[in-house]
Amino acid sequence: MADFVDGTAFNHEQGNRARKLFAAVVLAALDDAIADDKKYGNGPEQIARWARSRDGREVLSCAGIDPNERVVKGLMEFVGKGVRTSVALSREESERRHAAEAAAAEDAKRAA
Repeated sequence: MADFVDGTAFNHEQGNRARKLFAAVVLAALDDAIADDKKYGNGPEQIARWARSRDGREVLSCAGIDPNERVVKGLMEFVGKGVRTSVALSREESERRHAAEAAAAEDAKRAA
């Protein structure tokens, strides 16, 4: 019984590692599309083409992301903003975004 539990835990951990690896591939694809957008102006189209491709759908699925049209639109929107994934995922960027949202909400209260 203990061997079964150990094996199950090991398999679960291996699955999580594989999911993280594929998530890193998705982040790299986003960064590549952002670079294309800055250089050629076609980043959102590039990420959409990749996400709709057979390989893209497979990578998204392995990363634990359902490769539907809503996800494709979200990826396109993210690339359109032009913020690299490392910056978007950083704590400083998150704090800056929350501060900006709070300031906008405060301004809206004053205007009302």
